[in-house]
Amino acid sequence: MGYSRFEPAIQARAAWNAGKTVGTKRPLTQKQIWAIRFHLDREGRLRDKALFDLAIDSKLRGCDLVKIKIGDVVAGTDIRTRAIVVQQKTNRRVQFELTADVRSTLLSWLERRGGSTSEYLFPSRIDHAGHTSTRQYARLVDEWVTAIGLRKSEYGTHSLRRTKAAMIYRATGNIRAIQILLGHTKIENTVRYLGVDVEDALLLAERTEI
Repeated sequence: MGYSRFEPAIQARAAWNAGKTVGTKRPLTQKQIWAIRFHLDREGRLRDKALFDLAIDSKLRGCDLVKIKIGDVVAGTDIRTRAIVVQQKTNRRVQFELTADVRSTLLSWLERRGGSTSEYLFPSRIDHAGHTSTRQYARLVDEWVTAIGLRKSEYGTHSLRRTKAAMIYRATGNIRAIQILLGHTKIENTVRYLGVDVEDALLLAERTEI
């Protein structure tokens, strides 16, 4: 049982989010992406760079990203240019692209990692048959953003999911395309996720001459 909000004990208790930044996490900028990549290269953290690059390209939730198997991104001896996974939250298939630089990083990681197509791309350090946990993924993201001078309270795993989607939206204004890429069931969810507001709509309208 919990406390009633009318109890003296609860009135003196600080809110769980007191002093914390809550809500939508910020997407990364292109400069911040390259800063994190440079940091991971300098530290020789190939696994982390492969995870970071795949997170940006795939635009997947953390729970789906950590469950990707080698066979999801590999075709024969090559890295696929496009991959498909089934989202845990919606049970819907979503397709994503793998750009040349990301394919190169994944190939380097797989050459070091080895393994069969049925194994997880990013195995757990504790249970080698399992995958990296979402908690561990979140800790890694905190490390990465902190390493380049960002506040981890303002960035998280959803920052990586939002980053490329936000860039595509700013370049095209195509909400429907972003909805498909993120695998949202409703376009209203995409609008809220990107933080689209009246100012965005007016800027797009001003750019369109008839």
